[in-house]
Amino acid sequence: MNKKLAVIVLMLLLVTIVYMFKDQFIAVMGNQDETVYTLVVPTDRFPETAAHIKTAEEHGKTSVCTIDRKGAEGNRKESLKGVPTKPNKDRDEFPMAMCAEGGKGADIAYITPSDNRGAGSWIGNQLDRYPDGTRVLVVVK
Repeated sequence: MNKKLAVIVLMLLLVTIVYMFKDQFIAVMGNQDETVYTLVVPTDRFPETAAHIKTAEEHGKTSVCTIDRKGAEGNRKESLKGVPTKPNKDRDEFPMAMCAEGGKGADIAYITPSDNRGAGSWIGNQLDRYPDGTRVLVVVK
C-alpha cells in the first residue's frame, strides 16, 4: 500500500511540475511553428509603443516574434539604417530587434524615450524566461 501511495504522489508531483513549466517544455521540445507564448502589451502603460505595434501590424508586419537575442544588435542596425534621429524621440522598431522577423524592413516610429524604453524593459522581463527560438504572439490590449 505504501508503494502505491508513493507512486501516486510522485506522479502527481511530476504532473504538477510539467504543468508549472509547460511553456518552457514546449519551447524547448515543441514544434517551432507553434506560438508558445502570448505577450499582451498594455496600452495603458505604454500607449505609444502599443499604437505603433497596431500600426505596424496594419501595415502588414507580423504579430509573431521568434526570439533571437543574438541577432538583436544586427537587426537594430539594419532596421534603423537611414532613419535619422530626432531630438527627444526614440526610434521604435516593430517587429522588435530581438525578433528574428525584425531588422531590414521593420516599421519605424518616433516615440518618447520613456514609453519606448519602459516598454522595451517590460517586454524583455516578460520574455526573459523563454529561450531563443520561442515563438511569441504580440497582442495589444
